[in-house]
Amino acid sequence: MEEGGSDLLRLVGEALYGPQWQTPLSRDLKVTDRTVRNWAAGSARPNDLPDRLLSLLRHRAEHLRELISLVERSKNGAC
Repeated sequence: MEEGGSDLLRLVGEALYGPQWQTPLSRDLKVTDRTVRNWAAGSARPNDLPDRLLSLLRHRAEHLRELISLVERSKNGAC
């Protein structure tokens, strides 16, 4: 992650999990919550972290698209 990576990590974490994001993010990244806290504090992060975060974001986006479709069908009486 580039400079400002701690802010980006926090923004992604909060977007995915809300204000208590560090533990659920660590679970989904399969690292300890201490590791995520260290990354958030500015410690070195693995080079593949942006790709891993993108994967989580894309998965959530797909889930949200499916839910939007379900609600739209429900609104139109299709459910």
